Amino acid sequence: MSPSGRTHGAADHLLIKICGLTDTAAVDAALDAGADMIGLVFFPPSPRHVSLDKGAVLAERARGRAGIVALTVDADEPTLRDIVRVVQPTMLQFHGSESADAVRVVRAAHGLPVMKAIGIANADDLARIAPYRDTADHILLDAKPPKNATRPGGNGAAFDWSLLDALDPKMRFMLSGGLDRDSVADAVRRTRPAAIDVSSGVEVAPGRKDPALIAAFVDAARAAEQSLPASAFRRETA
Repeated sequence: MSPSGRTHGAADHLLIKICGLTDTAAVDAALDAGADMIGLVFFPPSPRHVSLDKGAVLAERARGRAGIVALTVDADEPTLRDIVRVVQPTMLQFHGSESADAVRVVRAAHGLPVMKAIGIANADDLARIAPYRDTADHILLDAKPPKNATRPGGNGAAFDWSLLDALDPKMRFMLSGGLDRDSVADAVRRTRPAAIDVSSGVEVAPGRKDPALIAAFVDAARAAEQSLPASAFRRETA
């Protein structure tokens, strides 16, 4: 990734995002491990939620070294405006029920690339991707949360990766959901994603990242990437 933190569009390597960082030690661990993006959560029900002021401090620690992704869930425009003003992220992530039109409007209003998360549980869920392909810079495919979940992501659950065999081979996506240092290599080899995202898989408790787990996750992902030819990955723009 370039020093500017640009992470949208085509990339010459597997992009790695460490999400839900809540303290400077976790940010430093992600940067030291070579993560391309860090994720900051602005959603109070999440144990990974950070205030605007804290998010700004963490963002500044990563600025110029990694992309800074601000995650929201069905946030209203005043909330998004405050996040953009105070935190100055390099990308906005939408992890709720935001429509493609809403994502398009926000993207234009703030002039930032966007990521849209889509929960996957069965083949029918793949149809929900199409409206966002011309709108979002990244499509994040995550496990659909269980019915009793209090948040749409970060639940440590995986989905059936074989469902992704039905996707357009050139469609770039970020894979998330239940990844950790033990499963990420298989996930990379099996799904050949453009990017991967982890949160609970590098934690010792909800919201508490472990530097050793972060390093092990990134190392495992990079080793899996290097074991495959570059042509195996989804490098084309969606």
